[in-house]
Amino acid sequence: MTAPMLPSYVAGRWYTAPDEGTPIADAVTGETVVRVSSAGLDVPGMLDHARSVGGPALRELTFHQRAALLKQLGLRLMAEKDAFYALSRRTGCTDRDTAVDVDGGFGTLLSYASKARRELPDDTVVLDGAPEPLGRGGTFLGQHLYTPLRGVAVQVNAFNFPVWGFLEKFAPAFIAGVPTVVKPGSQTAYLTEAVVRSIVDSGLLPEGSVQLLAGSAASVLDGLAGQDLVFFTGSASTARKLRSHPAVVANSVRFNAEADSLNCAVLGPDATPDTPEFGLFVDQLVTEMTVKAGQKCTAIRRALVPRELADDVVEATRAKLAEVVVGAPDAEGVTMGALASLDQRQEVLRAVKALRGVADLVAGDPDDFSVVGADRDRGAFLPPLLLRCDDLSAGEPHDVEAFGPVSTVLPYDGVAHAVELAARGQGSLVGSIVTHDPAVAREFVLGAAHAHGRVLVLDRDDAGENTGHGSPLPVLVHGGPGRAGGGEELGGIRGVLHHMQRTAVQGSPDMLTTIGRRWVTGAARTDDGVHPFRKSLAELRIGDSVTAGPRAVTLADIEHFAEFTGDTFYAHMDEAAAAANPLFGGRVAHGYLIVSWAAGLFVDPDPGPVLANYGVDNLRFLTPVKPGAELTVTLTAKQITPRGGADHGEVRWDAIVVDGDGQPVATYDVLTMVAKTWAPAADPS
Repeated sequence: MTAPMLPSYVAGRWYTAPDEGTPIADAVTGETVVRVSSAGLDVPGMLDHARSVGGPALRELTFHQRAALLKQLGLRLMAEKDAFYALSRRTGCTDRDTAVDVDGGFGTLLSYASKARRELPDDTVVLDGAPEPLGRGGTFLGQHLYTPLRGVAVQVNAFNFPVWGFLEKFAPAFIAGVPTVVKPGSQTAYLTEAVVRSIVDSGLLPEGSVQLLAGSAASVLDGLAGQDLVFFTGSASTARKLRSHPAVVANSVRFNAEADSLNCAVLGPDATPDTPEFGLFVDQLVTEMTVKAGQKCTAIRRALVPRELADDVVEATRAKLAEVVVGAPDAEGVTMGALASLDQRQEVLRAVKALRGVADLVAGDPDDFSVVGADRDRGAFLPPLLLRCDDLSAGEPHDVEAFGPVSTVLPYDGVAHAVELAARGQGSLVGSIVTHDPAVAREFVLGAAHAHGRVLVLDRDDAGENTGHGSPLPVLVHGGPGRAGGGEELGGIRGVLHHMQRTAVQGSPDMLTTIGRRWVTGAARTDDGVHPFRKSLAELRIGDSVTAGPRAVTLADIEHFAEFTGDTFYAHMDEAAAAANPLFGGRVAHGYLIVSWAAGLFVDPDPGPVLANYGVDNLRFLTPVKPGAELTVTLTAKQITPRGGADHGEVRWDAIVVDGDGQPVATYDVLTMVAKTWAPAADPS
């Protein structure tokens, strides 16, 4: 029976190539799972559909609306994960491996949905920092802002993470309002297709948000333009080839590469065999060698250990590796599955041969190992292989990557030497240092950070919550310099902004307020006689304000506040000491007395739509306030953010307190929860 052709999803329909395609084998049994081809696929039509249908539909939605859809999608996919687990086993993955890929991918969607709701406005534009004054009079300012690129994000993914590798790129693009074309690694593309099909069947996302290209991506870069982006995961050599594509170069297409790298883990000199850190190091090394059969761009390829501890590390690691059971993922007792393909196994063996030219194989034998529940020759199996290289002049451990269950132990002499060896990887996605000595941690991190995208410091204190050397997180950047590709993905909202254009906008305060939907100092205020705290979100407008005061500050007030709060700092209570202070020249009011009085002045005390004050941002005390000063406060609605699915939203208020001469003495933002609607209580009379 002929295996089915894996379809692509193009311009709102599923497309099946008419040719024979390339057979894709089950990593465990060698049986053909699907055939893959993109012959006859309308690639220009796919790109046009993304730009003309997907992009406009996404840009109609606010960040919060996109986040709500992403959350619904993540929860739906999570509920269907059992089916994806079953399919993932055919790629050689154990259930532990699949959790990293499938649960990790769906969790990334939920993480970005949460981040977007909490950190982005309910709008389609992101303001970058505060306005910059461009003139003395305050009538001309500049504001940096981000808007979505009006192109398509093209993913060219590797085979090792068919779910997470797709979704970790898709989530920030979707939040940004940019449609995606996914080109998965062919060897495991059938798992990506299953997830894309579920997304399409859900009907949750606007049409054109995501499309799937199964097969060759040879022509997809030809049609890229200046508003498009490419996100590549794979080898450094392929990254160089794609980055130099004529269309990418000519149109200055944003190109982000995340390439395989020779990541290191360093055992600190303090981590002797009798310490918890020694065990943590060995456990982490074995985990990174065996999860996904070592097919992770973040796996530990180089284990750097103090020379005097090298024998101990090798013996402890060898003992742990002896417990690993290789075989079919669904076979009882199996702890490590197969590589993704027979070709991948051969590639790993070629790399191991090169490494064995300078290193000794100290654990595992690629020619003599047992496989449980499968045929060792038909499946893409290898045992974990540990090497040791004492020739520190050899370049191979720092140049040759065996993309499988392989790592090399290298001795070092002192932390500075460990830093030097770590940097010989020519740029890595991640490095780790296992130590309980803060001085060692600081020396290594500051010495090696320039060559790494992420550094894990692991010890007994954080081990219980440690997420692992090889686990990129949605909230932290993923990428690295040099060999690692020079790119950066994820990183929370940073990943969203990669898909947007930052523009400097110049104009008056009123113009910038309207454009950014955030009140800017100098813009018009509105005082219509109704206190802003009496207005619901439906009634409140940016610029609505109230001015209250003045209130005179007396010495008795200062002393009472000091006694009541216990803040008897000399600047408030000791006239002689305060007079000697060059900043004050006499007793001054407490800063928090000023803020408290300001609240007493501007607050409307009766029950109303303002439900709670939940914080103060950017508080600055600008001018000392001495007894006799009179204080006035102006409160202005600065930014209004409704909460989707809730009956309230957030209002940020600009607060400025001035003295009798009009000089600002304190500025800050007040944060409140305000009801979306408010019906006044009935008059009991």
